[in-house]
Amino acid sequence: MEKLIITAALTGGIHGKEANPALPEQPDEIIKDAVACYNAGAAIVHLHARDRQGKGVGDPAIFSEINSGIRARCPIVIQNTTGGPGIPIKERLSGLDAAPEMGSLNMGSIVFFTGKEKAELLFMNHRSEIEAFAAEMLKRGIKPEMEVYNPSMFGEVENLIAKNLLAKPYYINCVMGVEGMGGYKGTPKNLITMLEHLPEGSVFNVTGIGRWQMGMNVMAILTGGHARVGLEDNVYFRKGEPASGNAQFVERLVKISREIGRDIATPDEARAILGMQR
Repeated sequence: MEKLIITAALTGGIHGKEANPALPEQPDEIIKDAVACYNAGAAIVHLHARDRQGKGVGDPAIFSEINSGIRARCPIVIQNTTGGPGIPIKERLSGLDAAPEMGSLNMGSIVFFTGKEKAELLFMNHRSEIEAFAAEMLKRGIKPEMEVYNPSMFGEVENLIAKNLLAKPYYINCVMGVEGMGGYKGTPKNLITMLEHLPEGSVFNVTGIGRWQMGMNVMAILTGGHARVGLEDNVYFRKGEPASGNAQFVERLVKISREIGRDIATPDEARAILGMQR
């Protein structure tokens, strides 16, 4: 099997330190965590920016501070988000202004259920916006990581392919277990359904949200995909035990993959698998 690419999703843009004090919010914390995840075996780091109060923002200066700090300390692949519920669409482009090698690209709209009260948080992504993001990444030579939350969103992947807005290999992240309208439970059967929709020429990653993380990690390893872990997706290391940090998730995934017999990709090996030039 191809070596396993591990992505560490460090902070996200919704929950903060109230969910887990180990979640990094400020640039120095995020940089430190990125280096720790690289040392633990991660090849890619997925990044959001937050303001001084810990709120998710689209600010090119913050993204640039984080990116330059990471690059000065390790060669991990930097993937900046173009997501962020509640952030205006123009600001969401700011992550690309910090010149990452990769950018996440959400392939449809979803309503998140957040907090103990399950408040509804709309995350809208129109087709025209998806196309604009893809075109901008293609122009800048940034590799898109397409985030697909349910099978219907593969229609947007096919639309981008038909309009020549993507270059092979297509990198698709199957995000399983989002709690909300448009989410798809992280069961083995549901993941196999997602994989049946992958277009020819795809490389896939699997993200499990919350309690679905471990099972989806293992399914990714066994099916030849790649895996994402981190405090953005899950603040608990196991049931009832808060994670001590992002690197803890990476270390566990490395151990599981090697026990199964699958080696771990370095950042340069990940670049080669994904058809990227450093």
